[in-house]
Amino acid sequence: MNYLDFYIDGEWVKAQGGATLEVINPSTERSVGAISLGTPADLESAVAAARRAFASYSQWSREQRLELLAAIIEGYRSHGDALAELVHKEMGAPLSLARSAHVPAGLGHLQRAFEVLRSYDFDRAHGSTLISREPIGVCGLITPWNWPLNQLTCKLAPALATGCTMVLKPSEKAPLSAMLLAEIFHRAGVPKGVFNLVNGDGPTIGDGIARHPDIDMVSFTGSTGAGIAVAKAAAASVKRVSQELGGKSANLILHGADFESAVRHGVSSCFRNSGQSCNAPTRLLVPRALQQQAVEIARAVAAEVCFDDSNGATAMGPLANLAQFDRVQALIAGAIGQGASAVCGGVGRPAGVTQGYYVKPTVFADVTSDMPIAREEVFGPVLVIMPYDTEDEAVEIANDSPYGLSGYVTAGTLEHARKVARRLRTGMVHLNGSKADNGAPFGGYKQSGNGREWGVHGFEDYLELKSMFGYQSDL
Repeated sequence: MNYLDFYIDGEWVKAQGGATLEVINPSTERSVGAISLGTPADLESAVAAARRAFASYSQWSREQRLELLAAIIEGYRSHGDALAELVHKEMGAPLSLARSAHVPAGLGHLQRAFEVLRSYDFDRAHGSTLISREPIGVCGLITPWNWPLNQLTCKLAPALATGCTMVLKPSEKAPLSAMLLAEIFHRAGVPKGVFNLVNGDGPTIGDGIARHPDIDMVSFTGSTGAGIAVAKAAAASVKRVSQELGGKSANLILHGADFESAVRHGVSSCFRNSGQSCNAPTRLLVPRALQQQAVEIARAVAAEVCFDDSNGATAMGPLANLAQFDRVQALIAGAIGQGASAVCGGVGRPAGVTQGYYVKPTVFADVTSDMPIAREEVFGPVLVIMPYDTEDEAVEIANDSPYGLSGYVTAGTLEHARKVARRLRTGMVHLNGSKADNGAPFGGYKQSGNGREWGVHGFEDYLELKSMFGYQSDL
């Protein structure tokens, strides 16, 4: 495996011209390697290989695909430390977080696809008709830099399990773990052409995938703006487009909740992965009379953050790249200029940090829904505290967003949390501090995307429906 090569038709091949791009470690601001940026010719080779392989691989039995997934899972496990190192270097996650969250997330999706495949009913009778679910075809997979292994595996695993072939474009900002995953696939025995990887930028390879007439489906994770561009490019060929886009998730803490525990948990969750999670609880909604108490708790949580990974529970890495660092700094400065009250953090690097794209964990109070900082996805360790007077107002504030990815509700009783959760216009809701379930569908309402990932619902995004009338002749 050479970082300058692409994985096409079962082997590592040299790029067909094009430029190269340095991969920058955001902790040190130094290069950790260079990749080639693919050209239309590279993409054409990858798509052709995937198209050739589909005829054979789509007919593999369930048992064959289970055996292949089992080999991939074993290879992934054996390379866990190396994968964690690459995630740490390419996007800055502290090693403690890379080992405890990034790598296990990828393994979890591989295992979940294996479990779904083992018992999934592809053929279902409806009277004399057979309704069959078949692999959709060649899939173009476009993944982001914030949770690279999680996003890679929640697309690759169901695509492989259902019998699809694929062309992957990982983020050019964080491509190294994807390249090791390609090597793991190769050693596990993935057939030639079933999996192909081409590095490149969005305007060339991403747009090319969306437009290509021989790609049957595009699965994209990224910003809402980029998702709109992908959907427009894909429309001409009427291919399926599944998108997991942005979020500005509200965290409602209701009367009767354990307030200090709930606020601490919410602030910590917002800062996790340096705030670079689409489902992060970035809007903290609290009773107006308790806002000052929430501010003090949030300040205390922010003060506990370390930037050297000396405490894995509170460690925060840098933002993943310079462009994101500059964007977040501008949003923080803009919020201050627009009247938001910065109770901790602010512009600049944290005290004592002289290199790396580190951002101060920042909390704004007295924020209202019309402020840009309450509406735009920051994608950094930035929390807004929004006070409410009544529960109805809290729900209204939570739903007053162009996004609808996730939500969080903490109440004194589970019954109360359930009742409020049903009123939120989001694809997911965490009740009373509950964790995500990778067997449940992941995705959102409104401008947070369409389609779903994870578990059986993500599995079915890679399947087409076929009705065979008169299949049962004796009925």
